Amino acid sequence: MADNEKIIREFIAAWSELDADNLADYFADDGTYFNIPSQPVSGKENIRQFIANFTRPWESTNWEIINLVSNGDLVVVERIDHTVVAGQKVDLPCLGIFEMENGKIRMWRDYFDLNTYTSALGRALNPGGNQ
Repeated sequence: MADNEKIIREFIAAWSELDADNLADYFADDGTYFNIPSQPVSGKENIRQFIANFTRPWESTNWEIINLVSNGDLVVVERIDHTVVAGQKVDLPCLGIFEMENGKIRMWRDYFDLNTYTSALGRALNPGGNQ
């Protein structure tokens, strides 16, 4: 298994720990996380803060890899993120594109349907309410 593929498999598995410090350490110091449709976040400390804030309401998460392809410094991962937020299960299909440099993530673009996530989150925060 190529080193970059191994690193990204470890990174994806590490999300289940919900440790923003550990996750940010996978990024280059000037790395960028573009959690589309949000604005891109650059710099390891900014990425750590973004991840910490984004995952704050999460109770647990486990990311299932559907397909992973890699070629040199490029790793592409199709996955389903299984997350529990306020007791509500959210299964979010995602596609992540990782550009690596010297064993670190230089750029991560993550594509998903925001409505899938926000609808489930709305049900969790407003049980019995109209969605």
